[in-house]
Amino acid sequence: MKLMPQEIEVWYLIPALRKELAKIFIKDFNLSQRNVAELLQITESAVSQYVTAKRANEFRFNKQEHETIKKTAKKMLADRKNSNAYLYQLTIKFRGSENICKIHKKQDKSLPVACKICCE
Repeated sequence: MKLMPQEIEVWYLIPALRKELAKIFIKDFNLSQRNVAELLQITESAVSQYVTAKRANEFRFNKQEHETIKKTAKKMLADRKNSNAYLYQLTIKFRGSENICKIHKKQDKSLPVACKICCE
């Protein structure tokens, strides 16, 4: 199946961001899975699957990216009513990242080695 970079974002990036945020909210801010679900506007079962590594395992963030996500988590806690806007800002920040490109190339073997579609 050939996926566009935008589809990679929907299928891989957004779940990976939710997973990282859920882990940060639970570990660093001692929120319950219910509170995390409300904050991220997802189900409690989705949160459970994120924190038990049953979902969103294909995407890895480096240390700098993780710090960016953690800073955004603090903003989300301070401004809960705009949590989706903060998540959207993260998707924009990581759009065109090396991770998106790697997954795109893995999903579509017909892409040339020097493909830059994800970064344009």
